[in-house]
Formats: sequence, C-alpha cells, structure tokens
Amino acid sequence: MTRRPSLQRQLLAWTLGALVAVWSVFMLVGYHTGVEESDELTDGHLASVASLLLAQSGTAFEDQRPDAASLGVDPNLKAHDYQQSLSVAIWDENGRLLTRTGPAPLVDFTTPEGFATLQLGQPVRAWRVFVRSDALGQARKVAVLLSVQERDDLAEDIAEQVATPGLWLLPIVTLVLTLAVRRGLQPLLDLSARVRAMDIHQASRLHAPPHAEFQAMVEAIETLGARYQTALVHERELADTFAHELRTPLASLRLHAASLRGTLTPAQRQAALAQIEADAARTAAIMDDLLALARAGRAQLAEAAQPLDLAALARRIAAEQAQDAFDAAHELAVDAPAECLANGHPVLLEIALRNLVVNALGHTPPGTAVEIRVQAEPPALQVRDNAAALLHAGAPRRAGTVLGLGLGHQVVQRVAAVHGGHFRTTGPDADGWRCDTLTLGQAPGHHLPAP
Repeated sequence: MTRRPSLQRQLLAWTLGALVAVWSVFMLVGYHTGVEESDELTDGHLASVASLLLAQSGTAFEDQRPDAASLGVDPNLKAHDYQQSLSVAIWDENGRLLTRTGPAPLVDFTTPEGFATLQLGQPVRAWRVFVRSDALGQARKVAVLLSVQERDDLAEDIAEQVATPGLWLLPIVTLVLTLAVRRGLQPLLDLSARVRAMDIHQASRLHAPPHAEFQAMVEAIETLGARYQTALVHERELADTFAHELRTPLASLRLHAASLRGTLTPAQRQAALAQIEADAARTAAIMDDLLALARAGRAQLAEAAQPLDLAALARRIAAEQAQDAFDAAHELAVDAPAECLANGHPVLLEIALRNLVVNALGHTPPGTAVEIRVQAEPPALQVRDNAAALLHAGAPRRAGTVLGLGLGHQVVQRVAAVHGGHFRTTGPDADGWRCDTLTLGQAPGHHLPAP
C-alpha cells in the first residue's frame, strides 16, 4: 500500500532542513569569525608587549644578563590555556642586542617595522613578528615574536568554543520546533477530522476553528455541501416530475396504440391516430421541459453567468415566432430599448422567454395581441397578452394547458431562481391584459461577472 504524503511531515522536513542549513551557515560564520578575532587578539597582544617594553626607562636593558631564552619553554610557567609563549628581542640604536627572551630564533635588526610573518630557524618554522622602534629618542628597537602554529592552535580553540554551543543547541531547537509545528497544525488536523465525519446526505454546518486562514476553506466546503444538497433535492424533484408528467400521456399512448389492434371504424381509427399523435407531441413537449429543468439545475450548480443583451434576445425570439403568430392570427410585438445589458445564462433565458411566448401564442384565441417587453431596472422580461378581453367578447379559447399549471411554469420559475430573481403572473387588468414577468437578480453566493 502506497503511503500518502503528510503535510505535517513535509512541513517538518522543510522547516528542519532550513533550520539545519541556516544553523550550519551560522556555525561556519561563527567559526570563521572566531579565527579572525583570535588572530586580531594575538596581533594586539604582540603590539601591546612591544609598547610596554619601549615604555621602560633608558637604562632598564643596559645591564648584561644571561640569555633568558629558556624561560619561554619552561612548561611550569604556562599556567593558562590562553597564555602564549612570546619571544622578545631588544636592540640599541647601533643594532647591538640588549636582551632577548623566548624560544624564537633571533630576528634580523633590519627587519621593517610593523607586522609580518617570517620563516625562521632550523628547521624552518613560521613566526608572527611585530617590530617597533622607540619614537621618544631612547633609540631602542623591539621585536616581539609568536609561533604561527601556537597562534593557529589558539584561534582554533577559541573558534571551537564559540561554535560548540550551537551543536548542543541544535537538537534542543529541533525538538522544540517539532513540537511547535505539531501544535500549530492541530487546528488543521481537527478540521480534517470534522470534514471526514461530515454526512453529505444531511445538511449541516461545519464547525471550523476560529482561525482566519480556515474561513475560505470552510466556506468552500459548506458551499460544496449546499450545492450537493441542492443537487439531491433537484434530482428528487426531477424524478417526481418525470413520473407525474409522463404517466398520463404514456398511458394514453399505450391505450390508443392497443386499440388499433382491435376492430375500429375508419373514423375511430383516425381519431385514435390523432390522439396518439397528440400524446406523442405532448410527451415530446414534456421531455423538452424536463431537459430545460435539468439544464437549469446544472447551470445553477456549475455554469457561470455571462453578459448578454436582453433587448436583442427579445427581438430574436419574436422573429423566430413570427410565423407561428401569423398562422394563429395573432399580433406579436416587441417593446424594448435599443440595448439592455444584464448578466445571466443566455440559453436558459432563451428557453424561458420562448416558453412564455409559445404559451401566449398557443393558448389564446385568434386575434390576441402578444407583446414582449424588456425592462432595464431591474432587468426583467415580460410577455403580455389581451386574451381576457377577447374571451369576454365571446371569442373561442384554444384547447390546452395554461402556463403555471404544468411544467412550463416550473421551467420559468427555475430559470428565475438560477438568476436570483422571481417569476410572477399578474392580471388580467381592467383592459384585459395579462402579464407574465421574469425578473433577474443575483442569488446569494451566485456571483455574476460585471457586463
């Protein structure tokens, strides 16, 4: 079984890796700095000894004394780890050696003043030398020497003393950092456990930790849960609608199709065929409406709205239905501005508006005036007809189902809900005008782009 990657382990690995890298750099810099500082300290020590010797009185070195070179190598005199074995040589103004001490070979009187590293003795060894002359007229020259090997040993010892605490602190910092990362990720682990325990088949809120970083994640999860619940409700409603709406026409189709096998008169056979044709047409219309409902639900869950021109949509639908209006002896008109921009789903709005127009043309008596109106504030589509005035005048009404009693009403209502709006029917008014209005809005959480 493949082991899944862990965010906690990955975060710890990156954090500890970065810590070790930075810690190593600091230790290297500290070690290098310790070496440089110890070298500076040694040079300062050489210069200080030279200054002290030159500050002595003019007769301090006139008495001849035995060579004290052996003093520098006596191990009993070196009582401290940082005590260094310095060597000193002092000359008068004529180059005569006044005194000398320490294990270093004698440096030449002509050695230039200042710091230098010289190769002296047999066998040859490196020595750090500081030479200085008396500037007060006492006519003396002093050379102070220190073995480079001893100087380097001291530098390494100091540098190690500086870097060693870092080696001891690194495991402690690593342990503390590991515990801190695990404690800091605990809210995320709690949230993961709560998400894992969610029942997607039941609507419930996700109780998230009160951290700002989790709010967007929690909102996204709750949005997905709400969409899933909406999809389940929509699926159940669609299944119920399928069963309810298709039961009658399918039963009629089956009944009349079975009757064709019996003995029928020509008139009865023609009536059965006509009914079968009508039932088939009704079934096709129901299927179209059901597909429109399904598409409306899908658009509500996934598809994004886009800018569209409601006035252009109204004119196009009117042009498509012009022939049907002429055949039914209706007057079809459009009342719309030159342009009316809105945000929405063009296909769904086209289905809804065509549904309203077809209903007005198909279920009103001949001579009915049908008008499509476009409203800008708020964006709305209206379909008006004066069928009520004609019916009061005695005109025969076409057979059919009025919108609002079947699937057509549900389709328009669903499209309005997708757009955060509403659908309503008003009238007839005193003049016999009835109006179906689909108003667009913006549903909570359904953000539409600006046109």
